[in-house]
Amino acid sequence: MLEQDRNKWRFLVIGCGSIGKRHIKNLLSLGAAELLAFDVRSESRLEVEESLRVKTVGQLEAAWQWAPNVVLVTTPTSLHVPLALESAARGCHLFIEKPLSDRWENIDLLLTEARHHRLITLVGCNMRFHPGLAVMKKLLDERAIGRVIAARIEVGQYLPDWHPWEDYRQSYSARRELGGGVILDAIHELDYARWLLGEVASVICCAEKLSGLEIDTEDTAALLLRFQSGAIGEIHLDYVQRAYSRTCQIIGDQGTLHWDYTTGQVRFYSAHNQQWQTYTNPSEWQPNQMYLDEMAHFLNCLAGTEKPVLDLFEAAQVLQLALAAKVAARERRWIDLGDNAWNPNTTL
Repeated sequence: MLEQDRNKWRFLVIGCGSIGKRHIKNLLSLGAAELLAFDVRSESRLEVEESLRVKTVGQLEAAWQWAPNVVLVTTPTSLHVPLALESAARGCHLFIEKPLSDRWENIDLLLTEARHHRLITLVGCNMRFHPGLAVMKKLLDERAIGRVIAARIEVGQYLPDWHPWEDYRQSYSARRELGGGVILDAIHELDYARWLLGEVASVICCAEKLSGLEIDTEDTAALLLRFQSGAIGEIHLDYVQRAYSRTCQIIGDQGTLHWDYTTGQVRFYSAHNQQWQTYTNPSEWQPNQMYLDEMAHFLNCLAGTEKPVLDLFEAAQVLQLALAAKVAARERRWIDLGDNAWNPNTTL
């Protein structure tokens, strides 16, 4: 970040949970000089002040009096839009953690506010900064596997293992009123499916709570997508797998791509030479690098040197897909995303 930018931006982080603390650390490492954090939980504020040496406040009005001009919303999902609207009304540029929301309510208003105030916005999309998916995107853009026919995408991990230091039953993931459930929680997979394969034309979904987890949200979901290109996509999401798994296979008429997060490899089969080629993550790469690169990208967007890879407007399209999947599961029917008769507010 340029010296003049260090003096220009005043960052307010709303929410001091694990992702909020991660973003604070990364902002500090990237040279953010003016930083304040807000959380209603005194223990979370104390941890930030002691471990990160960042000032915190326990009342949002005190944060507004500090006059921030950039806000990071890192609260439970159900609070994202109300806090983003409050920030946007004050002319603050916005970084909002994924998913954008758990409902469509006030999304149109937020988009109007962002447009009116000409806000720079980014919604959490760290998987777009994963080196393996970057290789997949490059090869697809080069048409290395010809015409894409189908994709299989999956992610699964046992929910209590996500944050073993806390009671999973109290997490937002486990609670419907906070915006939990695996479809919204694993929205990265929906986002990068669109990023790699283009717009989705229609979706059908099965989603239920099938395990013995003490949650009131769906823990397993299977989505079938029809892309505008004609390709078919299968996406599996779950809170149940005891061994973490995250993979993506894309089948083309001239080859195949396969990415495995756990091995750190992309394998590319070319029908032209009938051989496999393997791309591996850089040896020094660590998962936080995705979040660091994401935040560096946001700072570059603020500086005007880059365009957001997932602004509010595109993130709203990803949210629409997730909400359509929920409706499809509930009503057991295909949802046509090009059908103006379908109203995203039907998920409320």
